[in-house]
Amino acid sequence: MSQITNTVLMIRPVQFRMNEQTAVNNYYQKVLEDTLPETVNAKAVQEFDIMVIKLKKAGIQVIVVEDSKEFDTPDSIFPNNWISFHENGTIGLYPMFAENRRLERKDSIIEAVEAEGFKIETVVDYTTAEEDGYYLEGTGSILLDRENQKAYCALSARADEELFIEFCEDFEYTPVVFSAFQTVNAKREKIYHTNVMMCLGNTFAVVCLASIDDKKERKNLLKHLHEDGKKVIEISEDQVNNFAGNMLQLKGDNDHSYLVMSQSAFDSLRPAQVQLLEAHATLISSSLDTIEACGGGSARCMMAEVFLPKTASN
Repeated sequence: MSQITNTVLMIRPVQFRMNEQTAVNNYYQKVLEDTLPETVNAKAVQEFDIMVIKLKKAGIQVIVVEDSKEFDTPDSIFPNNWISFHENGTIGLYPMFAENRRLERKDSIIEAVEAEGFKIETVVDYTTAEEDGYYLEGTGSILLDRENQKAYCALSARADEELFIEFCEDFEYTPVVFSAFQTVNAKREKIYHTNVMMCLGNTFAVVCLASIDDKKERKNLLKHLHEDGKKVIEISEDQVNNFAGNMLQLKGDNDHSYLVMSQSAFDSLRPAQVQLLEAHATLISSSLDTIEACGGGSARCMMAEVFLPKTASN
């Protein structure tokens, strides 16, 4: 199995704003005072479009689906939380914590991916867990090491342990479980998504070890990364606050490796960290200030990786 793909699904926003339903445990979200909703969305669209241009310029295939105004879905720009695409033709559908985020799951989006020549054989649907109050928000909650068949998960209100273990059994991954924290008003609160404090590349891992308060869990995480030959590049909690953990490695033209992140993430990195990352991939950064402030998510959250096989005619 390949760890990185050259194709991503991205959803162009039409009513992006701060989602009050997710703000209860996403402490990265902010209200932009004195800013009209239309202005917020217009800025988000501009940031989105510039990022897509940069990805395409690198030779990365971007399937852009325009969101509709049919439902109130302010976070639809983050599709990786409700769907994942796998090399064996399987897709996963995931239970979402916020009720208005459940409306993001649309057949039309799945059909748009198929229309690009990708083949879906099986659907593994975990969404009924929402009825019982259990959630597992896709590759926001789960970091997949596809080559070594390991799945990393920081438990939170949006990442239930039993559901995660069920996912690992279904997809044949070895689970690596831990808790990650951030300091909010002098209290240690759980980080809502694993992919905010950690990024897995094919030969490296970016991780905020300081966010894992339990020493045994930290040691176990490092053991797994080291035994799989990953170069561990450590980031600080302050850098996590600037979304330096929210990166994604992709393939461009001639299988060239790229690491995609926001401008704020890049700006927070020390020169030595940049040098370490550049040994593994060419860095692409794009300004996502509005999306990060209102959405509490960044570059990685905006991209759902497509690993599906192509249909015979493609």
